[in-house]
Amino acid sequence: MPAVAHTRDELRRERGHLTGDVAVVMTMGALHEGHATLIRRAREVAEHVIVTIFLNPLQFGPKEDLSRYPRTFDADMEICRDAGVDLVFAPTPDVIYQDGDPGVRISAGPLGTVLEGHSRPGHFDGVLTVVAKLFHLTGAHSAYFGQKDAQQLLLIRRMVRDLDFPVRVVSVPTVREPDGLAMSSRNMYLTDSDREVALALSRALKAGADAATEGPSAIRRAARAVLVREPLALVDYLVLVHPTTLEDVPEWYRGEALLAVAGRVGTTRLIDNQPVNVGPGGGAIEVFSDIDATAVAT
Repeated sequence: MPAVAHTRDELRRERGHLTGDVAVVMTMGALHEGHATLIRRAREVAEHVIVTIFLNPLQFGPKEDLSRYPRTFDADMEICRDAGVDLVFAPTPDVIYQDGDPGVRISAGPLGTVLEGHSRPGHFDGVLTVVAKLFHLTGAHSAYFGQKDAQQLLLIRRMVRDLDFPVRVVSVPTVREPDGLAMSSRNMYLTDSDREVALALSRALKAGADAATEGPSAIRRAARAVLVREPLALVDYLVLVHPTTLEDVPEWYRGEALLAVAGRVGTTRLIDNQPVNVGPGGGAIEVFSDIDATAVAT
């Protein structure tokens, strides 16, 4: 099994044994194959991999049930072992926030108030605050995040660049189930019938990407046509936006864009997205080719 640290002192001691290039994969637990893919990708490049397992209370809103989030530490450790993790940092909130609710937080700014930020006010401030703290505590040289959480990935890149963190941020393509559903810890909340409904999200993204050669309107129209045929998927938003500004792309736009969707299926809120290349020869792409895909402060 990997070494496990629960306190700052334990982390400091175990981290001292790791020399050379160190990567970190940050999680809230309930690990699945998507997390394992991040770990294996980090393992291909870094000499050592740290996984953090921390259910961050700052990123849960007042109407979101933190206690409902799945806790599967033993199973998580098995996944970490099989994927080759060196060290797991699994602190409690009082370890991360030593004085209770932090008086100083990192603001996500305007990019944190749209899309997911509009639906979950303050969410990204909580995300960036804990990510910044874990960067400092783990001393990692690189960090691996999934493309599935596209807005979160964008904001972490911006924080790294704007605040000069000496960390390389690497994006990894979304990992999907065989039926196309994006892997998520929240999927375990879905009933069998919910899961069938949830597939409308990924099908909509595929339909939109397949229409990418025809331009933005065609992408939006094709994706929307799939969603309207599934009334039990309560869509929060379906957007085609620029990958770094999150602004709707105009009809004349050609280049890379983010097709993103969010909605509620049963009692579960799901998000998904597909990077696309808009215009002649376009279609679905795995991750954005912009230099921000491997953002690093220099």
